Amino acid sequence: MPSTTLDPLLQPFQLKHLTLRNRVVSTSHEPAFGEEGMPKDRYRAYHLEKARGGVGLTMIGGSAVVSPDSPPAFGNLLLYRDDIVPWLRLLADDVHEAGAAVMCQVTHLGRRTSNFTGDWLPVVSASPLREPAHRAFPKAAEAWDLDRIVADYAAAAVRCREGGLDGIELMAYGHFLDSFLSPATNHRDDEWGGSLANRMAFPRRVIRAVRDAVGPDFVVGIRMSLDEAHPGGLPGLTFDEALTAAERYAADGIDFISAIHGSLESDASLAKTIPSIGTPLGPYLDFTGEVRRRLTVPVMHAARIADVATARHALREGLLDLVGMTRAQIADPYLVAKVKAGQEDRIRPCVGASYCLDAIYDSGDTKCVHNPAAGRELHVPHLISPTIGRRRKAVVVGGGPAGLEAARVLGERGHDVVLFEASDQPGGQLRLAASNPRRGDLIQIVDWRLAECKHLGVDLRLATYAEADDVLAEHPDLVIVATGGMPDRSFLGKGEGLVADTWDVMTGSLRRPRGDILVYDDHGGYPAMDAVEVLTASPGVRIEYVTPERTLAPDVGSMNSPAYLRVFAEHGVTTTLARRLRSVRRTGDGRLAATLYSEYTEAETERIVDHVIVEHGTLPMDELYFELLPDSTNLGEVDHRALLAHEGQAVVRNEAGRYQLFRIGDAVAGRNIHAAIYDALRLCLPV
Repeated sequence: MPSTTLDPLLQPFQLKHLTLRNRVVSTSHEPAFGEEGMPKDRYRAYHLEKARGGVGLTMIGGSAVVSPDSPPAFGNLLLYRDDIVPWLRLLADDVHEAGAAVMCQVTHLGRRTSNFTGDWLPVVSASPLREPAHRAFPKAAEAWDLDRIVADYAAAAVRCREGGLDGIELMAYGHFLDSFLSPATNHRDDEWGGSLANRMAFPRRVIRAVRDAVGPDFVVGIRMSLDEAHPGGLPGLTFDEALTAAERYAADGIDFISAIHGSLESDASLAKTIPSIGTPLGPYLDFTGEVRRRLTVPVMHAARIADVATARHALREGLLDLVGMTRAQIADPYLVAKVKAGQEDRIRPCVGASYCLDAIYDSGDTKCVHNPAAGRELHVPHLISPTIGRRRKAVVVGGGPAGLEAARVLGERGHDVVLFEASDQPGGQLRLAASNPRRGDLIQIVDWRLAECKHLGVDLRLATYAEADDVLAEHPDLVIVATGGMPDRSFLGKGEGLVADTWDVMTGSLRRPRGDILVYDDHGGYPAMDAVEVLTASPGVRIEYVTPERTLAPDVGSMNSPAYLRVFAEHGVTTTLARRLRSVRRTGDGRLAATLYSEYTEAETERIVDHVIVEHGTLPMDELYFELLPDSTNLGEVDHRALLAHEGQAVVRNEAGRYQLFRIGDAVAGRNIHAAIYDALRLCLPV
């Protein structure tokens, strides 16, 4: 086992009076796991898992709010309520017992929320400027607003101290405090606007009030943008002004700076500030290094520091004091423990998909694209223990994400597992998605599972098209069919044989497309957007994207949509909404006539193009499943009660059956990566 004594990640760090056991932090973020604004059992379990996994400091309450007129925008905790203190105490005690420190981010959201939620109080900001992301029109804060909000900050900080936390972090990018500091959002002509001294006066007032309230022996930091980097020369907070403010904040009682580059008021700016897949690792580390050289307080930073090598580099080069690996620890909360144990190669990688962020708005809370245990710690373990029952012979058919996860989990449980995969390159539709060069890191989801399966002794039989006889020859106790799906073109009334689909684009079987291309998206997710992006690399194409939806790709979240929209803009892709593709026919000159229908006007229009490419999801490849069904004990039935309770499947519908049979992932119905992997995990855990 390699020595860890010189690993910069594992070195203790002294933050004021607080000794952190290492330099790795899970920075403040809001997973939306709270209940009624409280960090109850689910919230506590999520952070406790990171503490057990070895993190030095875990930070809760991404944007925990201090006032009722800062209503939750994404599941925020309610620090203005006294009944939060016992819940904070429970969380702090558990995290401390596991060896980690814990802090909470504290804020007034200002304009970064909605007027139409919570208690429907008008939201406030330094000036009455609309917030693009949440679309709130705020009122300019009056003197009495400032007085009460200062008091609310101080009271919230005291609640955190009484809750046993080790400190707090004030939030100052895109929220109320920095709406005063930034000239982009402060257009006031009173004592709180104009000069830098005036603009930083209110944040300084809050800092001093918080420090006075909690006393000297409580850590108080601030997360702030040190350069808003607004595009096109728009006025914003500059580096020099931000450094001056940070120095004043430190003099007022701030103990550390969590450094941010950029702003977050729009999807485009947020995607730059919190970079996703297809962007360089650690893009702002040199910037943060300059911040650290200029300030006397410790500097923390988190922006796509997704792997151990990048984190080590940042610490060794003195670019920061504490390294935020937040999304990386959503993917694998045992990251630090695996580093310490010399098992870096077994860390589940963060691929930068940003599903963790997009899922909050799409489905209500954080989810990792390929770690379904994240956020489900009360019911689903991150570390899988061996079975104490009989070792079983399991056959998994299909090497996409669902099949690979089933094989991995069954292997962890200690069963004898054979996996058949028809292709010599496993991955299924995930490999198609990763063929978009910008999204190539998705293949790590496959690679990690392949490596784990090999480590666990799974018999991987690639380039083997399994038929029923091949499965039965293994004399299985359990068969899991994860054969995925195939593109569905059957929705077309006429011309199904004339169109291509997005798989043709992503596999390259649609060779050298030219001319006018109509891409029809009746899916709303990533496949058609990926196809458009790949097609734009072909010279001489003119693309029209058509969808029956009222908006473009509604299932692609705000963290991922900016990259696609940039491609659309750069390549002049035309977008047509609210049109349904009904039929395609061949014209006299060999081109294609696509008939589009509007449900709103009840009229048809026609496009003459060279190629029509469709995306309408997949239909299950279920022939093998139905062939194996008659000889199964359960006849394919899934006991949903047992599944949701994470209990074993015990249905017997056929006493003469020889094996249990289940299908998972897109072999059931077309869904997404997370659903496929979660299908496999919860089915196989109790086996």
